[in-house]
Amino acid sequence: MKKTPLSYIELSKSNLLYNFRQLKNIAKRGTKFSAVVKSNAYGHGQKEIVKILNPLVDYFQVNSVEELSSLRKITKKKTFLFGYTQKDDLKEAIRLGCILSAFSIGQLKEIEKTAKKLNKKQEIHIPVDALLGREGFLENDLENLFREIKKCKNIKVTGIYAHFANIEDTNNFTHAEKQIKKYNQTIELAKKFGFKNLDTHISATSGLLIYEKDKGINNIIRLGIGIYGLWPSEHIQYEYKNKLELKPVLSWKTKVAQVKNLPAGHTIGYGLTYMTYVPTKIAIIPQGYADGFDRGLSNRGEVLIGGTRCKILGRVAMNMITVDVSHLKNIKAEDEVVFIGRQGSELISAEEIARHIDTINYEVVTRVSSLLPRIVK
Repeated sequence: MKKTPLSYIELSKSNLLYNFRQLKNIAKRGTKFSAVVKSNAYGHGQKEIVKILNPLVDYFQVNSVEELSSLRKITKKKTFLFGYTQKDDLKEAIRLGCILSAFSIGQLKEIEKTAKKLNKKQEIHIPVDALLGREGFLENDLENLFREIKKCKNIKVTGIYAHFANIEDTNNFTHAEKQIKKYNQTIELAKKFGFKNLDTHISATSGLLIYEKDKGINNIIRLGIGIYGLWPSEHIQYEYKNKLELKPVLSWKTKVAQVKNLPAGHTIGYGLTYMTYVPTKIAIIPQGYADGFDRGLSNRGEVLIGGTRCKILGRVAMNMITVDVSHLKNIKAEDEVVFIGRQGSELISAEEIARHIDTINYEVVTRVSSLLPRIVK
């Protein structure tokens, strides 16, 4: 019988498949889907997630040539590499096979030069900065870009894309409408230069739920946070209340390392930030900020043991935390501890942790250490 690791990430295959099907059913039939598996599949584990989704999606999306290299050990499926690829990595990226993004005309020329040396025709999608203020070409730069692409014999443009800036966070659709207008103008401009029948994509999970729906406005949707069972925002979650269920894929589990009783007046942890005022039973838990459990949860976060909430006492250390288990009579070493997920009737969500440390659920799961084993159930 295979032993259970001390600390690990448990992944629900059924929840992952359920979420993908739910989101796919919202889109117009024939829409293509790219599963975003950058940043270790949002902390879930690239290898594990890709193996499950490989038969179902049309593309994968990664951020770096290193992520692409790992992906290619599992699948040959078409993959977007939309992070910046430096000059020295272009040869490897093209050799591995991917659809590249060009951040500048200078980079475009480097892609052309490298593809020519390799005797390859490199596929690219053009990123448009449609009022996001991040990567991509501004509208005024596109004519020069298109003219330059026309000179490239080893580059084939097959798509054009952009990103929404705040479609998930507000009822005010004004900025999104400006972005859509700007993006559509760039598509029309591309057509004037002879770039027709391009794949188009602007929507991630939030764009699908708020903008695309079943209209089939763009032919590719980039699915990230939603397939992992997490909502892009509380606003969208409220909008889809009683209409759509998403089931979290990730649970984070470990075991109690030690249980002991402290007298009143005993300090706990570095910095002496907590002192017991009454005799207190504590449990030592072998996970900390090196594992991705944020130090901001010191003296405020909770974990689940025995189906109950146990408050963190003192500071979160690099590999260890202390929790109050005074209310648990039968607790012992190696009892299960849940950081994220359900235990009995209690649930600690990534969203709950995000509220404690003033961030978003994306960051909470993405920062979970890649060194922790991923176990698919």
